[in-house]
Amino acid sequence: MVDAIIAGLDKIFKPGVFQKKTTYYFSVDAIKKTVTLDTDNCLVIDGKGAEEADCVCKTSSEMFLKIWNDGYRPGIMDFMGGKIKTNSPELLPKFLAAFGK
Repeated sequence: MVDAIIAGLDKIFKPGVFQKKTTYYFSVDAIKKTVTLDTDNCLVIDGKGAEEADCVCKTSSEMFLKIWNDGYRPGIMDFMGGKIKTNSPELLPKFLAAFGK
């Protein structure tokens, strides 16, 4: 299910949220995807992209689906407890906004 959500992001992308190219790398259990967003485009590729991601996010399918489907917004304890690992927590809400979440 997570794979299908990420693979279909280009269909629900909301242009205008990003002013510059921003790259996200997601590692959700065994699923590895790179998502590159800019003002007008959303590109999803399997695996790790050629360039270094602006935001790396590692989490479980359970947590990803809770955020995506249920509108859950992680708190500091989710990050401190290791349920979500990221190098740029401030970029995660912007990612969700680009898809109307």
